[in-house]
Amino acid sequence: MPRTLLLPASLISAGLALALAATAPAAASTDLATVSERSGFVKTGRYDEVIALCEAFQQRYPDAVRCFDFGTTPEGRPMKALAVSRTGKLQAQAARDAGLPVLLVQGGIHAGEIDGKDAGFLLLRELLDGKRKDNPLDRLVLVFVPVFNVDGHERFAAWNRPNQRGPEEMGWRTTAQNYNLNRDYVKADAPEMQAMLRLANEWDPLAMMDLHVTDGAKFRHDISIMVEPTEGNDAPLRKVGKAWRDGVIARLKRQGSLPLPFYPSFVEYDNPASGFEHGVAAPRFSQSYFAQRNRLGMLVETHSWKDYPTRVRITRNTVLAAAELIAAHGRQWLQDVHAADERAAQLAGQPVALDYKATDKARTIAFQGYAYTRTPSEVSGALMTRYDENTPQVWHIPLRDEVVPDHVLDAPRAGYLVPAAHAAWVGAKLQQHGIEFRRLDAPLSVDAQAFHASETRFSAQSFEGHQTLTATGAWQPERRDVAAGSLFVPIAQAKARLVMTLLEPQAGDSLLAWGEFNPAFERKEYMEDYVAEEVARDMLARDPALKARFEQRLKDDAAFAKDASARLEFFARLHSSWDQAYNVYPVLRIDHAPAP
Repeated sequence: MPRTLLLPASLISAGLALALAATAPAAASTDLATVSERSGFVKTGRYDEVIALCEAFQQRYPDAVRCFDFGTTPEGRPMKALAVSRTGKLQAQAARDAGLPVLLVQGGIHAGEIDGKDAGFLLLRELLDGKRKDNPLDRLVLVFVPVFNVDGHERFAAWNRPNQRGPEEMGWRTTAQNYNLNRDYVKADAPEMQAMLRLANEWDPLAMMDLHVTDGAKFRHDISIMVEPTEGNDAPLRKVGKAWRDGVIARLKRQGSLPLPFYPSFVEYDNPASGFEHGVAAPRFSQSYFAQRNRLGMLVETHSWKDYPTRVRITRNTVLAAAELIAAHGRQWLQDVHAADERAAQLAGQPVALDYKATDKARTIAFQGYAYTRTPSEVSGALMTRYDENTPQVWHIPLRDEVVPDHVLDAPRAGYLVPAAHAAWVGAKLQQHGIEFRRLDAPLSVDAQAFHASETRFSAQSFEGHQTLTATGAWQPERRDVAAGSLFVPIAQAKARLVMTLLEPQAGDSLLAWGEFNPAFERKEYMEDYVAEEVARDMLARDPALKARFEQRLKDDAAFAKDASARLEFFARLHSSWDQAYNVYPVLRIDHAPAP
């Protein structure tokens, strides 16, 4: 392979800083320049800069910028956002009344990956200076959150991102409460996430961009653009998602970038030859969460081994490209997402995919990498990959990107009933997501389906503050008495897929899966072994059919025959003292809506 001469990183940074400065407005707006820009994109500023810039942009452009707080962090810091538009529609209702598309741009959800903050302020200054003829701000409202994880941003130090080139110092991945916000969209534990959901409910953005930096291997591709829906959720809306993704990628290619439409994480850790697998992320992640609301979600991942000036420039280009497409097509795309809302409200009784997977079908792609070797490490002894960044190389490697539904379930015909005992906390969770429900004023007796778990597996360790649960089982018809104060959650609503994500026990990000219903799957009452022995002997003496069934089980099931506890439980389950609520999910499905 031919060798490429590489300049020192300091010269590359300086050159890119000059290129970035050339794209920015001139001296008139120097007081709105960031610490990053003034440093040649070597540094990034602290959060007090965000507070100051938010107010300064509003003062400079009062007809086009509104600076506002949308929450407060656990450590007491204000969560700042800027509503920006040259239409003057700077309130959510005003934008809605005018039929304007809203683009929510979110930086710093992982506060060490802070390209979006500096790129966003740079781009806003460029768009607001009045020199652009075709300005996307004339046809949309851009809601910019410079830093989502504010407390994490202020855990500021060098080497907070050891797998990343620049800036010199940066924030931390998680919040002050150690939540990873990009695992929190569905369970919404963090106060910061609850604030973000309020913002999303208020503005109902057509599209959301979540600005990140990858971890991973060394290669030449500089950014990944992943949009949902493109593979999952509402089928007609996938065309819109693909149009947005492909339009951004095309613009980036014209500017010299090497964008990817998938996340470049190897199937086998640290082994380039294993290739990649593309799928649909779980709704705990931003882009898939917004797709469940029938909106567009874009995950932007610049490559961590590009230096900071490069990453800021490409992030700026990406946000501009995305905004231009929203400005050009946003009014039509608003009609498309509202049509998806109407389709979602008609999902009752229809098959719905709870998740998706890539098939085993692979195709070979030409991937822009570097020469590498894989040899045992003298430090760890493990097989390690070492990249030669002086030797570009094209890798011909497999990509599995045929995506199909994995678990599919018919939606309930009417909706879900949440028992009164769980109504307060489940109702609060539904409200956070803007999901419709109502409380029952009177008790009722209803034909329902209850989920009985045949097998449960609790996680061995905590994940994001939860002991997660996997439950295998089935819905079974039952007659149930339901107390006043219970909740009816109709499936006939725009957020029907999100309702199923929260309340279907086998959905990967359901409240059950996150461990919120664990007590229902914990055995609380027991029969002492000596009592169980007496009960078993009595049952065997009185019921010849049961005796034959037990003896046949002993012959057919060797593990059962050797397990003393299982043999005693066989009889305990048939006794009137057995807890009939054990391993039964408290939430019910119903086919007919209760009377108002």
